[in-house]
Amino acid sequence: MQRTYAVLTAAAVAVATAVTTAPTPAFADHEDTPTVRELLERCNVSTDLCEFHPSGPPEPFATDGRVVGSEVFNCTSGRQNMAVLWSDTTSQSNSVGLALTTEAGFGEVFSVSYEQSFEHTWTTSHTESQTTFVNTGPGEVGWVERRPQMQRVHGTYELHFGSRQWGHYIWYAPFTAEGPVPGSPNEVVTQNVRPMTDAEEAACP
Repeated sequence: MQRTYAVLTAAAVAVATAVTTAPTPAFADHEDTPTVRELLERCNVSTDLCEFHPSGPPEPFATDGRVVGSEVFNCTSGRQNMAVLWSDTTSQSNSVGLALTTEAGFGEVFSVSYEQSFEHTWTTSHTESQTTFVNTGPGEVGWVERRPQMQRVHGTYELHFGSRQWGHYIWYAPFTAEGPVPGSPNEVVTQNVRPMTDAEEAACP
């Protein structure tokens, strides 16, 4: 039996089929073309084989800065080191919008592949808690911002089916996941100050 192969592009909009050595292009505006999500929902559920192949090492990046903890108000006449207690959680996300958990077939496949490829455990969620001291002058407001360190992994799922699915036995589906990097030396936490507004000064005890 001659088997055919199909590939979903990164935009999940194109399919390529191969009958011998030369692929014949087809496109997702044709009927009965699956989405990446539909394929991944079948990973290790109705597949003979489901594997994730990273296309390269994780790409580190920092998120935009965000305020953590509460503002502190220096209502005294002198400078103060004011403690800001904060806790901030970063979680994973992916290009498909499905929960990337080990309970999901494709999630377990991703986690195992990541660990085997990079010798680290994939982190689904990480909470950082600290006390940061902000030096504020009289009549100033202090606050803390954090830029969590994250990583991005690109790759492709390879799925083999025992019978034709959407006209093919084998599908390739692109996938990108982002997740936190606990303990990164590049973690950025900043202390910030500004003058109080008139209303804030009036609210001082």
